[in-house]
Amino acid sequence: MCYRLGFIEGPDPMQTVRVALAQIAPKLGQIAPNLDTHEETIAKARREKAAVVVFPELSMTGYLLRDQVQDVALTLKSPAFRRLVRASRGIDVIAGFVEEAAGHTFHNAAAYLSKGRVVHVHRKVYLPTYGMFDEGRDFAAGEVVRAFPTSHGTSGILICEDAWHPTSSWILAQDGAEILFVLSSGPTRGTKPKRGITSVEVWHDLLRATAQFQTSYVVYVNRVGFEDGLNFGGGSVAIDPFGREVAGLAGLTPGLTVAELDAEALRRARTVYPLLRDEKIELVHRETLRLREKKFLLPPARKTGRR
Repeated sequence: MCYRLGFIEGPDPMQTVRVALAQIAPKLGQIAPNLDTHEETIAKARREKAAVVVFPELSMTGYLLRDQVQDVALTLKSPAFRRLVRASRGIDVIAGFVEEAAGHTFHNAAAYLSKGRVVHVHRKVYLPTYGMFDEGRDFAAGEVVRAFPTSHGTSGILICEDAWHPTSSWILAQDGAEILFVLSSGPTRGTKPKRGITSVEVWHDLLRATAQFQTSYVVYVNRVGFEDGLNFGGGSVAIDPFGREVAGLAGLTPGLTVAELDAEALRRARTVYPLLRDEKIELVHRETLRLREKKFLLPPARKTGRR
């Protein structure tokens, strides 16, 4: 759906939408029971009159897969994936899975499903290989960050580490995204008296800043549960473009909550803080080319012009 103004086409503006945050504990390497959990949760979200339900990173498989990656990988035509697509006929679904792509490469991916079809697939771009993380061993990195249209407004998906690189959310916002969906399998790290899990608090700080700088809604869904001694923190939250929490879930325990994302709040934020309007894309382009030449010791690009 598009509107036309003179010679300019663009997506329809965001509509107020109810989004369900599905904070689940996937079973490691077990597609069938995880698919059952998705279908049960989708049914519950529909009863709550949500229009979109969002699951965590790798919600169909669990996180610490290691040598199981190829065994649980799905193509877009796999029976289990098609069953999940069918479940989106009455409500939009965002879920994480291992995608087997052409050439038998495997991606940590997330799909946006709507009305029984695949709208968009995002492949995690930034694969952490530090501390307790070793994703670069098992997955191929994605190479694309794109916004996409939905019936509720233009959206974008990031997967966990992607959100820690500010250019990811910046690109999505510049590409038209009004809602940023962030799927995560974030483990717990540290606690503070009366302040809870340190890692959840740090995530919330990041998400508030992202929402404000990009004047966009941010919907963050993190998993819970245990895998091989690793505890996942939860703390899923929806944040409006002013950095205010719309709805959230406590840490450590499974749950479902619904956040109403008000289109008027987005309009007000982008009117009061016209950061996206005033962004200098051409300046960023020029300086990025300069930095690229500097980093990779490339010769300066030739200047072309007409005589």
